[in-house]
Amino acid sequence: MKIVGLTGGIGSGKTTVAQMFGQLGIPVYNADDEAKGLMKRSKVIRRKLIDLFGEKAYLDNDLNRPYLAERIFNDKSLLEQMNAIVHPKVGTHFRRWANKQISPYVIKEAAILFESGSYKDCDLIITVRAPLELRINRVISRDNTSRARVNSILKNQWDDNRREALSHFVINNEKLENTREQVERIHRKILEKIS
Repeated sequence: MKIVGLTGGIGSGKTTVAQMFGQLGIPVYNADDEAKGLMKRSKVIRRKLIDLFGEKAYLDNDLNRPYLAERIFNDKSLLEQMNAIVHPKVGTHFRRWANKQISPYVIKEAAILFESGSYKDCDLIITVRAPLELRINRVISRDNTSRARVNSILKNQWDDNRREALSHFVINNEKLENTREQVERIHRKILEKIS
């Protein structure tokens, strides 16, 4: 079975594109969601995050996401240390999940596929792109957040050109009907490559 990485900057529409592949019967693993889940469930991750960030890392036995976000998006070193704790566990979880799937390929959706190095485990890579202003507005609306907060996240992600240089396919996600056509075309091309 082949692993197809799906990535793109914040607000590009990765999840929308992943859902379209899901509608075509392709299993989708959302690495960001699984990372959040593992940060809550794993005692090892919890202990290491408390060592790194202090007791405030968890609040009422739950991950204190606003506190962590404030710390990591203003300190690249903390972000890298947190990723070094979380991403190896996500990688192991993904491999166990992928081995249970019965399909020609699976989608691994990850915002920081390249930044984390997990792109090396993928056979093919799709980057989702959209105009920067549209992405920023999507995130402000979706997360009820500020432009400054979105910009602090963008600073820690690769830009589209850098991602696309290492990708096999690029999806321009501005209009949903066009996006769906691109997904279906890429799905057919992936199946051709596999067979």
